[in-house]
Amino acid sequence: MRHFPPRRIVCLTEETVETLYLLGEQDRIVGVSGYAVRPPQVRREKPRVSAFVSADIPKILALEPEIVLAFSDLQAGIVADLVRAGIAVHVFNQRDVAGILAMIRTLGSLVGAAGRAEDLAQGFECRLATIVATPRPLPRPKVYFEEWDDPLISGIGWVSELIEIAGGEDVFPELRHRHAAKDRIVTAEAVRDAAPDVILASWCGKKVVPARIRQRDSWSEIPAVRDDRIVEIKSTIILQPGPAALTDGLDAIVKALWGERE
Repeated sequence: MRHFPPRRIVCLTEETVETLYLLGEQDRIVGVSGYAVRPPQVRREKPRVSAFVSADIPKILALEPEIVLAFSDLQAGIVADLVRAGIAVHVFNQRDVAGILAMIRTLGSLVGAAGRAEDLAQGFECRLATIVATPRPLPRPKVYFEEWDDPLISGIGWVSELIEIAGGEDVFPELRHRHAAKDRIVTAEAVRDAAPDVILASWCGKKVVPARIRQRDSWSEIPAVRDDRIVEIKSTIILQPGPAALTDGLDAIVKALWGERE
């Protein structure tokens, strides 16, 4: 970087885009991921320069970013190309709620807005604490979160935590610390044996088809299927480890678990 705070930032995932807008630092953004949709105006205000695991490197370089913000090993190839081109890159790797809050604080520090970032993070912490403290009927509903349908992949760390914050019980909590999707593959038999009361599904960018879930062999006896409690949660609000998950994503989980009873 030539300046601090950096004047020209490219964001390769959505959560840093949304965070910078919430901090009032959106004018520093000169390029975004094609998946960036929050806030809605980002689609018309910022040029799109990447997908998730691929990017238009010449387009990014033409924007003359002082720093590029990336996420996880999945973008390692893009990062390597940018580093070889002499671009400063910061790679976030948040996989749980604490990591999301740390990302917000870190990003605030990177753009000289540490105080506002701290206020934002504390606001989210208070919101989570309020939802956790909300009285709920017992027993807690058992929840299976399906991140993909073929093979079946259960929810990543922050999703599992948000289910518990909302008052549910993740049926596969032991998988939450496994970062790679391939390490969270579950069998149809395991889901059937877990007998979830609610199935939440977000098929990583494609539309969930509840009928296909209901038609799976021997799943008719699962309480969630029997009672028609299969709910899609849009990937844009739950599979991005940032503000969206802590707000609209969490609200969608709460509504799916308790909306009919409140």
